[in-house]
Amino acid sequence: MQMGTIARWEKKEGEKISEGDLIAEILLPALSPTMTMGTVQRWEKKVGEKLSEGDLLAEIETDKATIGFEVQEEGYLAKIMVSEGTRDVPLGTPLCIIVEKESDIPAFADYRETGVADIKPQAPLPSPPPPAAAPPPQPTAPSAPAVTSPGAPAHKGRVIISPLAKKLAAERGIDIVQVKGTGPDGRITKKDIESFVPPKVVPAQAAPVAPAAPTAAPPPSGVFTDIPISNVRRVIAQRLMQSKQTIPHYYLSIDINVGEILELRKELNKEVSENVKLSVNDFIIKASALACVKVPEANSSWLDTVIRQNHVVDVSIAVSTPAGLITPIVFNAHIKGLASISKDVASLAAKAREGKLQPHEFQGGTFTVSNLGMYGIKNFSAIINPPQACILAVGTSENRLVPANNEKGFDVASMMSVTLSCDHRVVDGAVGAQWLAEFKKFLERPTTMLL
Repeated sequence: MQMGTIARWEKKEGEKISEGDLIAEILLPALSPTMTMGTVQRWEKKVGEKLSEGDLLAEIETDKATIGFEVQEEGYLAKIMVSEGTRDVPLGTPLCIIVEKESDIPAFADYRETGVADIKPQAPLPSPPPPAAAPPPQPTAPSAPAVTSPGAPAHKGRVIISPLAKKLAAERGIDIVQVKGTGPDGRITKKDIESFVPPKVVPAQAAPVAPAAPTAAPPPSGVFTDIPISNVRRVIAQRLMQSKQTIPHYYLSIDINVGEILELRKELNKEVSENVKLSVNDFIIKASALACVKVPEANSSWLDTVIRQNHVVDVSIAVSTPAGLITPIVFNAHIKGLASISKDVASLAAKAREGKLQPHEFQGGTFTVSNLGMYGIKNFSAIINPPQACILAVGTSENRLVPANNEKGFDVASMMSVTLSCDHRVVDGAVGAQWLAEFKKFLERPTTMLL
């Protein structure tokens, strides 16, 4: 669902609308099964603006992600009842009022809903400080200091920027201090970053001689920054604590020779289209799904009164985002080809980092894969994502000496370490070992994935 809930229609079709008539209240809905409250991060429309179906109305931070509200009914925004930055707004709270006619807007200027008035106004959430950037090169001659472009805005104090705009600026190497924000209180938005044109730099020798600006004193030791806990981070902490405290974890590790996978990947990448580049992780997802078909106990969930054994394999992929960890899902991974899995993963990961995942794209899943191999991590133990019974932690591949039947008595092989975390209430040790054996067979003999 992309929009709030219409609480009630106060007028019937064909009935005359008079000044002061209430048209529709938009309530804060539950955008995820565990959501109990949300944070209004940003209003994309202002009071008085015309709304068309599909327009982005606001950004709401839930317990899972930041989700955009889209307008489902045409009309005019007559009243905003929850201001930007208001945290912990309960479900069902009226967020705004939409009217059909522009002439009805003034009637709601002083309108206050009972219950909404009880929500104490809060200042907008301070944006986390931008990542430290390399200091700009200092001019060698004190008589020729660098000149600030006349088009660059002069920010005083904290720079207000949306999380998505900050991420986009970091990807494009844009100094946010030079960007002029067009949002409320000078807030820098995604549109500001996309339309930003770097100012022309005046050569140092052509700059007028001016007294050098005093160098800012280094921050005193012991200074720290308190970063507000987002709803996403709070729920991640709660679920991880719940998982470690209530699920009897145990761990099984195994080394896998991925030499054939690496060779097959090179060959297949020559055959697939330019838009698809298979990764080792795509093979891991496919092998995990097929191993779950072979050993369905690992593709199960603990539901207190029953153990639900799933007949399809929906693989959750752990993705790190600026807001925290989220697990988008590759649905029906057991029947998808490698190219299809690769496209799904690329699309889901991009949407996750941009905060554009829809609830159905990260809610659910029957088995999880967490891969830190790209960071050079050799091995680690992952925390189970309840109510799932297993999560696979994948490390990097490295060349190792292994015994071989040749003249030297050894060979060099590309080995990868993986660790399976299991819920002992659902998966016994022998069953977990059986799953790893099937997974290893699929990766060491990738042609068996075709059977």
